[in-house]
Amino acid sequence: MNLGDLVVRKSYGGDITFRVENVVQNKAVIKGTEFRLLADAPLEDLVQVPPTRVTKRGQQAQIKATESLTQLRKDRQEQSQRSGESVSGSTWTQSSIEAAYFEVPGKVLHLDGDALYLNKSLNLYEQLRIPAEGHHVHESKMADTLFRLLPRVRPDIVVITGHDGVLKQPQAYDLYNLGSYKNSQNFVAAVQVAREYEKHFDSLTIVAGACQSHFEALLSAGANFASSPGRILIHALDPVYIAAKAAFTSIRDTVSLGDVLNHTISGKQGMGGIETRGSFRIGMPRLNNLSTLKVTPSVV
Repeated sequence: MNLGDLVVRKSYGGDITFRVENVVQNKAVIKGTEFRLLADAPLEDLVQVPPTRVTKRGQQAQIKATESLTQLRKDRQEQSQRSGESVSGSTWTQSSIEAAYFEVPGKVLHLDGDALYLNKSLNLYEQLRIPAEGHHVHESKMADTLFRLLPRVRPDIVVITGHDGVLKQPQAYDLYNLGSYKNSQNFVAAVQVAREYEKHFDSLTIVAGACQSHFEALLSAGANFASSPGRILIHALDPVYIAAKAAFTSIRDTVSLGDVLNHTISGKQGMGGIETRGSFRIGMPRLNNLSTLKVTPSVV
């Protein structure tokens, strides 16, 4: 077994594809390729699979991810249409409408405990033309990192995610106890820092959590959206989907909870939240291409 090999677990029926991150003696640390799941497994429980093999669960996640991205692009187009209508009414031509204003989507600050998932997320933000700054940060350092970054970046939306999960324990686990989770306490601390920085829930939208995170504790700490109400695995891009919806929802509207949660890849048992106003704005007039302006200098 080598680092980077794709594997499935025999004991779980090969339901999820993992990538081998580390091998220590007879155990391997493995990371989900679609889901935000970090686990360890005995080497004898792992079966190497080719890159072309997709599990049934992985195939379902890919189909849902494609549907979610399609919905985001559709929402983006509809928002642009509404922006034009709000500026011009119905009396202007389409070309004159587009020349009249500019769009300002919400700005995202994304902290991720996984470098690979962070890159996937940043690629999606770029595809959707959402201004975003991302940092790969260990979950235990996210609170301190946010304290330093928030005054400089001044985002509209903060995403706090990485790896989490309910810990295997000799005694029965207590899902109310933060100590039963791998990183929920770190996510809670980071949310508290962000909410202390901006107390108004509509001025800073916070999306927090990962697989099986303590949903109720994250909301109590000040998150607008969080995982995982049903303590299930969430897709790597679920937090990004919610951030994108907030970035392209007008400040005049609230993010439709039913719409946004139904179109996440893991659904309402994976992500939940509270009513939150969007952070999308329009401005006038349309920004000029300064390289084409002919300006007469007025100062000696």
